[in-house]
This record gives sequence, C-alpha cells and structure tokens, in this order.
Amino acid sequence: MENFDQIESDILNKIKNVSNRNSLDSVKTEIFGKKGIITELFKKIGSLDQSQRKEYASKLNDLKAKITEILKKQVVNLGQSEINNKLKNEKIDITLPGRTYFAGRIHPVSQVIDEVTSIFAEIGFSVEEGPDVESEYYNFSALNTPENHPARDMQDTFYLDRSKDLLLRTHTSPVQIRTMLKSKPPFKIIAPGRTYRCDSDQTHSPMFHQLEGLHIDKNINMGHLKGCLYYFVKKFFEVEKVKIRFRPSHFPFTEPSAEVDIGYKIQDGQIKIGEGYKWLEILGCGMVHPNVLINVKVNPKQYQGYAFGVGIDRLAMLKYGINDLRAFFESDIRWLEFYGFDPLDVPTNYRGLSR
Repeated sequence: MENFDQIESDILNKIKNVSNRNSLDSVKTEIFGKKGIITELFKKIGSLDQSQRKEYASKLNDLKAKITEILKKQVVNLGQSEINNKLKNEKIDITLPGRTYFAGRIHPVSQVIDEVTSIFAEIGFSVEEGPDVESEYYNFSALNTPENHPARDMQDTFYLDRSKDLLLRTHTSPVQIRTMLKSKPPFKIIAPGRTYRCDSDQTHSPMFHQLEGLHIDKNINMGHLKGCLYYFVKKFFEVEKVKIRFRPSHFPFTEPSAEVDIGYKIQDGQIKIGEGYKWLEILGCGMVHPNVLINVKVNPKQYQGYAFGVGIDRLAMLKYGINDLRAFFESDIRWLEFYGFDPLDVPTNYRGLSR
C-alpha cells in the first residue's frame, strides 16, 4: 500500500510553493496529467491484491478530492493576489470598456469518462489504454471474429491500406487482448477510448467513445457480471433502485452473450431511469469466449470471466438530456457552454454531479 500521508504532504508542498497561476497549471499537470502522480496511482490498482483494492481506491479518491479542493482555493487566492498587485502597480483608465471574460468548460464526454472511471476504480478496476490504429488480428481475429463476419466489411470498418490489415479500431476490445498478452491473470480492467465505424445519424457517429470492461479470474460467473453492472448503473444514474434485464444476444467474443436493458419512464418530457415499465438498451456483455482466452494463452479450464462494452456518448446523452450525438463533435461553443461543466464547480467524484 502507498503512504498516502506522505504523498499528500509532498503534493501540498508543491502547491504551496507556487507563486503564480502559470506555475500552478504546471503543478496541476504534474498531479493530474496523463502521467501525473494521481493518474499513476490509479493505474496501480490492477496490480494490488483483491483484499487491498477497495481500501486503496477509497483512499485514493479521498486524496484526489482533497487535492482538487485545495487547487480550487489556490486558483482563487493566486487570482486575487494578481489582481491586488495590478491594482497596486498599474494605473487603470476607468473610462475604457470592460474586457469580456470567457470561462472554459469540460466536455460531457470527458466528464462521463471521469465519472465512470471513478465508479469502477472503487470496485478494483484499473485503467488500460491502446492505440486507435489496430491490426485485424487484435481488432477481430484474436477476439474470435471469423473472416466472413459482416463487421469486417468495408462499409463498417475504416481500413487504412489495401491489404486490409491496418484499420481504425471499431471497439476498445483490442485493449483486452493487449493487456492479457503482456501479463498473467487475474485481470480486472476498463478501457475507455475513441472508436470508429462507418455510420452517421442522430444516434450514431463515425467516431464515438466506448468503455470496455474485463474481469478474468478463477470461478467468475454471470452472477458477478450482473452484480458489477447493477452497481455501475445505480452509481452512475444516482438511483437506489433500478430494474435491469439481460436479453440473450450474440457477440463472437462472448458466450453466452447478452444485451442489457434498464427500466425507464417518460415524465414531464424527461427520461426517468429506474422507474416505469419501458426498457432501454444501454450495453452489451457476456462471458469471455474460451477461444479468446486460448488466443491470449490463458487456460479456459482454469480461468474464466466476463466482458462488457458501453457507449460513453450514449451514457452522457441519457444522463444529461442530450438528444443528438452529432453535436458532440461539431465544436459549437454555444453547445459546450450549455452542456459543458464548470471545472471549478464539478465535484471530484461521481456522487451528486451537477451541471
């Protein structure tokens, strides 16, 4: 286990020693950047023993919340200090018109990725990443997708050369293969990222975001999968009771496979998740196919597990009432000002999020 008291002390010293907002931005990157201190600590969750993961994740989320709150106060303090210095040292022409101030906003996709990652981190999932450009082996073959499968056709997949070997990944499932090939079970990971398919309408985009989940260990069954997804849906949509049903389906890389629906109703023109007698499909899942385990040199007689995939953009649409997926990628500042999140007002964990 990490010495979180020492880590907190070191980070607080870094923040305390900054003298201006530019330096503070550098410290933020050092703490929360792609290779920052907190980010690296989250990546270590997967390497911990099962008995240590929940305590570790809880302490790490508490540390993240505390540091974020301190950074928020430091931004205000430094800003006020800079204003005071300017008032003291600069002459101001009060007849000039005021300057327009524009505040940045967090994109709903980035917000939902952060929420979902926090939820799964608390139950022991670590984050893995992979390249957007993949080979057919990692994207299809290793995932038990036959050569004549429709998903391999040109109208569904963006191929990058005439040999049909390089392509833009159609899902984040290749991260599963890469993760399992480079280490040994057990595995408990999520893989958020961009994916690409030849599709475009109100609910589909040629580029979209997906989150893949994988849990491989001894004696894992559908009950574990159901419990995991039930926990996720309750925490993400912030409802204590939610109806979930599993419908039989087919995916080449899982057997058995299922589509997951959640109950909802329409009230005052809005979707109420967890209530009513209507059903809404939100993700696909299933038990990892033995052929996939064989392809990554894992003994399917000793290990088994589940996998699931959910569209991050769709989750954002459902939770925050966004009705057109295409608007996510149109770079309209007016749309972002309405649906975006204030980085200083959004809580650091997934509970009670407000826009």
